[in-house]
Amino acid sequence: MSTLSPVHVIGHLNPDTDAIASAIGYAWLLRERDGLNAIAARAGAVTPQTAWVLKTAGLEAPHFLADASPRFERIARTLPPVLPDRPLREAWAVASASHSGAPIVDADGAPLGMVTGNSVFHFFSRQMEQRVDLENVSVARVLNVPCRDAMDADVPRFTISMRVRDGRGRVAREERDDFFVIREDGAYFGICRSPDVLNPPRMQIVLVDHNEPSQAIGALEEADLLEVLDHHRLGNPPTKTPIPFTIDPVGSTSTLVGERIAAEGLTPPPGVAVALLGGLMADTLILKSPTTTERDHRAAEQLAKWALAPRDGGIPFADYRAFGKAVLGAGAGLGVRTIESVINSDLKIYEGGGIKFGLAQVEAANLLELSDRLGEISAGLEALCQARGLALAVLMVTDVVRSASRLVLAGAQAARLDPLPYTRLADGTLDAPDLVSRKKQLLPAILGMLE
Repeated sequence: MSTLSPVHVIGHLNPDTDAIASAIGYAWLLRERDGLNAIAARAGAVTPQTAWVLKTAGLEAPHFLADASPRFERIARTLPPVLPDRPLREAWAVASASHSGAPIVDADGAPLGMVTGNSVFHFFSRQMEQRVDLENVSVARVLNVPCRDAMDADVPRFTISMRVRDGRGRVAREERDDFFVIREDGAYFGICRSPDVLNPPRMQIVLVDHNEPSQAIGALEEADLLEVLDHHRLGNPPTKTPIPFTIDPVGSTSTLVGERIAAEGLTPPPGVAVALLGGLMADTLILKSPTTTERDHRAAEQLAKWALAPRDGGIPFADYRAFGKAVLGAGAGLGVRTIESVINSDLKIYEGGGIKFGLAQVEAANLLELSDRLGEISAGLEALCQARGLALAVLMVTDVVRSASRLVLAGAQAARLDPLPYTRLADGTLDAPDLVSRKKQLLPAILGMLE
């Protein structure tokens, strides 16, 4: 395992296939090219489409990162524990070597207390109170007493998953400097010291497929943002120092990662190539989206050479178009999905015209599927507005085969979108033929309506 500090490469909230794939691909490149301990992460659940791509690629989903706030696991020191009946000299040796307290833990892994300079002093104080003849007590005799007799049994405990900032107040109020870090089941994990709690190391983050704080992992301000690689509009957070910042007008972030891998003369593992090709196919709708560029076509050809060669461990599809159809097919279908999944799996929050609004997109095999679930979807969008404080919510249901969409609107400010150039149907939805891109077609139109 690398001793380098981890660098988490992560996409946006409610990640789509491109966000997951580009995180996987760019983390691989940063490890291979720069020697970084880069780890792909995700800021939400994977969609059915992404799950299919990962399964086809033979890859696990990136680990879930709830937010960028450091956890106690990160600052824990895994000192060797000492059993309570062992002589004090063993604990004192651990404390001396680590310049901290020595953890006293029972045979089942439960922390009992800690031997510190203060706890040994209090042990001597108790001896004096009991009128022990200290002149006849040798150092060797003291160091032979059981650790349990000289430990501090009231040491506060923090779980490994707890945010450091949530424990900072208690640590600041304590007179001791050493604290237990325990696993979720209460077993000993390590110890931490007050300086580490008051000034913890900052998580290192690379953002892919987004650059807006409203779409980013929570507590981003507590981390060090190292780089941004994206293909969306500018909405970036401020940084303390200059960083590499790439916003390129191509159809997918997977395209950008594939280009960088090729420019370095590297060949990714087949699974990474499959994931990137899946991200590119999904975001460009098999290179048919209005966001598609010639660079996306070239990247698709290159990724296909790496991904679709069975003799080299690739997957057996005739070409990237056949693979792309399978990718889109894996994500389509409203009938079997929960309303929460339909609304939230690809939801992005924006601000414009003085309001905050949500814009979600879901793929369907046929727009007729929408009619059967329209009531549930409308109610779900209204609930979303209430829960997230949104003035407006829009679900864009896209038929990826016929390149058309229908829009479901909700929220107190929904009437502000009446000027959109789409036909309102009898069920209240908007019929939007030729609308397939949220980023390039729908979002600019909505922002224009709200200005």
